[in-house]
Formats: sequence, structure tokens, C-alpha cells
Amino acid sequence: MSKSATGFLILTLLSGIFHLSIADDATLTPPLIACGVFGALFVLALIAGRRIKFDPVLR
Repeated sequence: MSKSATGFLILTLLSGIFHLSIADDATLTPPLIACGVFGALFVLALIAGRRIKFDPVLR
């Protein structure tokens, strides 16, 4: 896992935990929106990391 993917995973977890700690009911809060954005960026960083590392021609 790349450094950017690790960073986005940590940000996703922190914003999700922060949302759960401040929200008493099921409302749309800024930490929940940030959790979704960071989660999407985490998945994109994982995909980009796999594409950069995969090169069967170079040895």
C-alpha cells in the first residue's frame, strides 16, 4: 500500500469515528461527507498504486 493510500485510510477512519462521536441521530454531517470523499480517494490511490507498480516488460 502506498503512502497516499495509507494516509487516506487513516483520514477516512478518523473522520468516520469523529462523525460517530458527535452525531446522535442519522444526520448528514461534514465529517461523514469527508469520510466518503476520503474513502473514494483511498480506493483511487489503491488502483493507481497497482497500475504504477505493474509492468511485466521491465525487469
